[in-house]
Amino acid sequence: MFKVLERIFKDKLATEQISLAGSDRYRGPIEGTAEASTLELCSNVCPVKAFAVNGDKYTIDYKKCIFCGRCVEACAQKAITEGQNPGLSHKHIDAMPYLIEAGQEALQDVLKEKLGRSLHVRHLDAGSCNACDFEMGATGNPYYDLARYGVHFVASPRHADLLMVTGVVTRNLEMALKMSYEAMPEPRLVMACGACAAGGETYGDTYAIVGAADQVVPVDLYVPGCPPRPSAMIVALLAAADMLKKRI
Repeated sequence: MFKVLERIFKDKLATEQISLAGSDRYRGPIEGTAEASTLELCSNVCPVKAFAVNGDKYTIDYKKCIFCGRCVEACAQKAITEGQNPGLSHKHIDAMPYLIEAGQEALQDVLKEKLGRSLHVRHLDAGSCNACDFEMGATGNPYYDLARYGVHFVASPRHADLLMVTGVVTRNLEMALKMSYEAMPEPRLVMACGACAAGGETYGDTYAIVGAADQVVPVDLYVPGCPPRPSAMIVALLAAADMLKKRI
């Protein structure tokens, strides 16, 4: 037993320090300017209609964007590029206005002060490809260790503070999403996690698809990406705790 304790105290921490900074390996936000004709080409190849053009100006709806890079590839002059560091800032992700920069201790204080040391999350797969679900599962491993923040997943919406939705909402699960939301106690929050739930354009328009989560229930937080990385999910969950503190 003493040898085990000695090894525990001797080893370095294996968990990641959650940061709003991204990585050079990740595709980042679209940057640069180009002529109107070039922008139209970029817009036409976007598979999820996230690239919108108005004359020689363009906007990117990062709720829908899957960061495929096709718009950049369509620009022969290479005037449109991908940023090297996506991060999670307000500048590039307008869909997450409550994303906050705060240290681990401050975030834990929020949970302890208003939520009794915990934030209970009910996950609902409304029709995903499971990519977001795999990344969400990784948040609980020893590397990310979501439990250290007092965030826990629960089996019933009646016990949840937050409903975390992944996947584009299908017709078969539309009612399940509504019923889960209505079963939650007030105050309640909804997070649309991933491009499918946040933007709803990933699979186009078919008879089997309703669309984004906000077409069925009110959404408070959007986490863009296809799929979002675990650290982005964790930061968004902690931002949700801050939102809930203000509502209680």
